[in-house]
Amino acid sequence: MIVVTGATGNVGVPLVRTLAAAGEQVIAVSRASSVAGLPDGVLHRSADLAVPADLKPVFDGADALFLLVAGAGAQLDPDAILGAARAGGIRRVVLLSSQAAGTRPESVSHAPLHAIENAVRQSGLEWTILRPGGFYSNTFAWAPTIRAQRTVAAPFGDVRLPGVDPADIAEVAAVALRDGDHAGRTYELTGPVATSPRERAAAIGEALGEPVRFVEQSREEAREQMLRFMPEPVVQGTLAILGEPLPAEQRVSPDVASVLGRPPRSFADWAARNIAAFR
Repeated sequence: MIVVTGATGNVGVPLVRTLAAAGEQVIAVSRASSVAGLPDGVLHRSADLAVPADLKPVFDGADALFLLVAGAGAQLDPDAILGAARAGGIRRVVLLSSQAAGTRPESVSHAPLHAIENAVRQSGLEWTILRPGGFYSNTFAWAPTIRAQRTVAAPFGDVRLPGVDPADIAEVAAVALRDGDHAGRTYELTGPVATSPRERAAAIGEALGEPVRFVEQSREEAREQMLRFMPEPVVQGTLAILGEPLPAEQRVSPDVASVLGRPPRSFADWAARNIAAFR
């Protein structure tokens, strides 16, 4: 049995579907009291990772755990979570971390994730760590202005980064959860090429069949907008990656292809599959 935390998110939803389609018994975990649309046979359990006492009945009898921590995980006790996992019989954990936990481990925004990685490595469980770049699905934030005005406003219009399709993350996670050959590995997950915000806006326009205008924000304009839903340290860390990426953050990784035996999906492919959100 496999426990999937964050089961209602951009990675959790396709991961639950992939595991269920493979015939696995799946426990989908979220903080919600109920979840609609789960595949047949998938059980939902309500639990909060910040409350370790919630986790014992969720973990009991399970073999593997997909661990997704909200935000940077600063409010969590990873040792308590992993201890509950061991007590429940879990022997394998796949952690969804972030590329920046490796490239910027001392930054205020990503140091908590780096600490959780260390706890997973020292947990005594079989472990695999996934470090994705920016999710293609982050561009859902552009949907309101694309729908209303066919316009995107974003900073650093021509800085290219290799984002990744959440569906690819889910497929890699499913392989690692089911196959012990990936134990002890840390995978960086990116798409096939680095793209800029301007190029991603153009790709959405192509999928729409209408041009999408790109307006470049200043760093301060982007900061003010992001502060409405992100804490200051996370905003500063995010802007640093978007505006002054390190060479390692611009590198296209071979890991998706290595694990899945096929190339990673492109942003254009993701945009075409999700274009209804932008119409």
